[in-house]
Amino acid sequence: MFEASPLSRGAKRRNDRLTRFREIVGRDHAVVAIDLAAKKQVIVVADHDSRILARKTFTCTPWKLGPAIAWARTQAEVAGFAGIVIACEPTGHRWKVVADLAAAAGAQMVCVQPMVVARARETEDFTRDKSDDKDALLIARLTTQLHIYLPEHADQHWARLRHLGVRRAEQLTRRAAARQQVRDLLDSAWPQVLECAAQPLDSATWLATMAIIGCDPRTITALRTPARADTRLRAKLRRELARWGVRRIHGPILTAIITAAFATTMPPERTGALERAHYALNDFHHATVECREVEHRMLAVLNDLHLNELASSIPGVTAVSVAAILAETGDLSRFNSARAVVKHAGLCPRENSSGSYQGKTTISGRGRPRLRTAAWRAAFGALRHNPVYAARYQHLTTRTHNRLQPNQAYVAIAAALLRQLHVVITTATPWDPTLAGAPQTAEVNAA
Repeated sequence: MFEASPLSRGAKRRNDRLTRFREIVGRDHAVVAIDLAAKKQVIVVADHDSRILARKTFTCTPWKLGPAIAWARTQAEVAGFAGIVIACEPTGHRWKVVADLAAAAGAQMVCVQPMVVARARETEDFTRDKSDDKDALLIARLTTQLHIYLPEHADQHWARLRHLGVRRAEQLTRRAAARQQVRDLLDSAWPQVLECAAQPLDSATWLATMAIIGCDPRTITALRTPARADTRLRAKLRRELARWGVRRIHGPILTAIITAAFATTMPPERTGALERAHYALNDFHHATVECREVEHRMLAVLNDLHLNELASSIPGVTAVSVAAILAETGDLSRFNSARAVVKHAGLCPRENSSGSYQGKTTISGRGRPRLRTAAWRAAFGALRHNPVYAARYQHLTTRTHNRLQPNQAYVAIAAALLRQLHVVITTATPWDPTLAGAPQTAEVNAA
């Protein structure tokens, strides 16, 4: 006799999710699948066997689909259905307009992942043909099979945080690109100046001085003597440093830049590279200022959501890092488990095994790339300043069985951070190092 094993938590959650989806995509409701585009919308009305009841192409923008939805409802009622469920891919921001139109028409809207539609093209007729009519049919078929998800309807604060998070990510990318461009151009045109500070692009004195002289040593040598250059630059630096967020001049760095300028003979053909480096330095400063402004606004949104104290409760993880994560996840209470947040970030392990074969396990890489990046950045700060995460990292990289490589351990720490942040936010409980650390085992002595 064999006893059936109890259902796992994952199986129970899957069953609950499918039950909830079936309540939305009821048997008495027809599926209205829309393949969205800028000015051409293909609509398919299908039953639960994905048989086409009606199909029509509308030449209009998505926000003018009101009459099309009314037409689809009429076709469904003629076929004997009590109502309709609207399905589409999350194409750009057009699906939000369709969601508003569906709500106005009293219909539920669901979304189908574009990746699932792309995979389903070949299963439909063993070809990879792509057309609007075929995609609309596939959206209808996948909806009847419950390969759908419910789009997030964020309120004002969460929606604003999402857009601010995207803005911050863009500015961080631009800042990093401008920073590398400054280094590359100066390395080829004036390499001596990069040795004037241990971390030149992190030194406010170095950055302000380069902004004053336009990244060109001839601006300094035109003052004829090092002493005169030092006097003139110090007077200008006192005003320029305020733009870089500091007040104090680091004298040795300024002296080193002046010395490097007088020790350099600049060929005329390098003028263009120095001028371009100055443009890149201005781009770096602009992106830095914009990033600070966006971060200030993100913290204000956290304050409006009453999450500032909770976001600041994890040592080594700043409130800005938490805001960047929440900007990608939205309200964490919409996830039914902490593990779902990790899967949403694509940091969950992807198993590769069959029978006795055991392949290499990697992360799935699905989900939101910006959320994965935000968690990765937060994990780096946590490892430096949080003893709990540092001890966990040390254990993962030094244990005897299943020892992880450094990058694998970073992924594990980032995933743990997301799980614990889910608990902190959803339960409104500050981070507890005792609960977040390794489980304590009690020794039991024999009587």
